[in-house]
Amino acid sequence: MTNFNWHSESEKQWNNRADFWNQQSQRMWDSGSRSTIIPFFSQYVSKGSKVLDAGCGDGYGSYKLSENGYDVIGIDLSTEMIEKANPRQYAGKLSFLQSDLSALPFDNGTFNAVMAINSLEWTERPLVAINELNRVTKNGGIGCIALLGPTAGPRQNSFRRLYNETVICNTMMPWEFKQLVQENGWDILDGKAVYKEGVRNETVDGLPEELKQSLSFMWIFIIKKS
Repeated sequence: MTNFNWHSESEKQWNNRADFWNQQSQRMWDSGSRSTIIPFFSQYVSKGSKVLDAGCGDGYGSYKLSENGYDVIGIDLSTEMIEKANPRQYAGKLSFLQSDLSALPFDNGTFNAVMAINSLEWTERPLVAINELNRVTKNGGIGCIALLGPTAGPRQNSFRRLYNETVICNTMMPWEFKQLVQENGWDILDGKAVYKEGVRNETVDGLPEELKQSLSFMWIFIIKKS
């Protein structure tokens, strides 16, 4: 597809998914696959910190962050997602704007921490987005990045590349992300898996990290700007 425009195609597809996402997001953050993210984040980021939620969707995760004492700005490429997020905002604690993760409209060092949950998988050039997150984070600031693992259903969105079609979901895996950020201005502080229900703790306890990642639905990284 020689005339493929990733930005416009991605915005269109996520606009189309906005209603479905909005129906699912609260459950995911309150009791589902994302329920451990903010408690994990809170172990490394002090309350009152200024946080960017990069790829915020309908804003429920941003809302949860603000309820936990953070000053949050949520951004998303999809105008429909931001429309659904906007009613959640309130002065001084939580706001939203439409923006591309790969071209953030913020000054250098604006944020104490950044959070990007299952959003880097949907960027055209992940390193550009990673460098943008680095740019807007203060020195020594924290990143909480969750990347879909190999067992995640949304990974099917990259399948059509095998027919030489252009897709908006890239194929970056957790172990690739880890190496990429370590080579580009971040240190790895911690990481944890989210597994599908069929994976038992006793099955994965004692396995090396790369094997845990290979079984994961999602891997959550805590990284620090070096």
